[in-house]
Amino acid sequence: MSNDEIRELIQLAIESGIAELEVQRGEDRVRIRRTLEPTTAPAPATVVETGRSAPPAAPEPATNEHIVKSPIVGTYYESPKPGDPPFVKVGDSVEPGQVMCIIESMKLMNEIESEIAGTVVAKLMESGRPVEYGEALFAIRAR
Repeated sequence: MSNDEIRELIQLAIESGIAELEVQRGEDRVRIRRTLEPTTAPAPATVVETGRSAPPAAPEPATNEHIVKSPIVGTYYESPKPGDPPFVKVGDSVEPGQVMCIIESMKLMNEIESEIAGTVVAKLMESGRPVEYGEALFAIRAR
């Protein structure tokens, strides 16, 4: 499945308002799940893929929003250890250098920090999920 086909599926999910869509073509399978959080912007789509297809492009941020992307391949964790509160929640203010999540890669825990000051407007990943290089993790509205 091409990136353009995946983008079309994401757009279909957003326009139709459905919460989840799964498509399989041969060995490629794409699942799009929308998280419906109370924000002023439309809810972002979360894409989970298996098979050979490439990861989708990050959603286009609003002019005052910054997308925090994964700098490495690994497993995303929203808190320092199971049962602890998450590093950040939607609506939290963040400062440059503030830890937002951890990505475990090859048994190493890598802290992912905010690059700007602002407010977290969307969490685009679920804890415990695998992430690819460049995959969108958070949207931050700059101050």
